[in-house]
Amino acid sequence: MPAPNGLASALLAIAMIGVFALVVGAIALWRRGERQKPVLMLAAAFVTLVNVLIWTV
Repeated sequence: MPAPNGLASALLAIAMIGVFALVVGAIALWRRGERQKPVLMLAAAFVTLVNVLIWTV
């Protein structure tokens, strides 16, 4: 598999920033007492992480 070009690398980096933002946001909401939204946010972060791994490995 060829190495990603500049645009693909930038998009993968943005996706990873989104993963970290979703995890931090889920932790913050969990501490406030929310239960459903943080679980959904963690699920979205997991799906995005798996997609990034698929594209890079």
